[in-house]
Amino acid sequence: MTDAEREELERLRQENEQLRRKVERGKTLELRVSPKKALSVYGLNRFPVTLYKEQWERLLDISDTIREFIKQHESELAVRDKQE
Repeated sequence: MTDAEREELERLRQENEQLRRKVERGKTLELRVSPKKALSVYGLNRFPVTLYKEQWERLLDISDTIREFIKQHESELAVRDKQE
């Protein structure tokens, strides 16, 4: 394999990785009503996050508190790599 071919192969690998990351970031979230009449959010994890309406409303009511908590505990919280 020539140097030019190696360089091209490496360039293609990097481009492939960039495209893969872009697809992962671009994954859209989808909302559905579950068979038990709850709200399910698909696209966050392997399995949907499912809560009943009043549970979602309680979470949404404290969304500012959750954001502030995340900000205050930034160094303690893990950031998970998307490899699903």
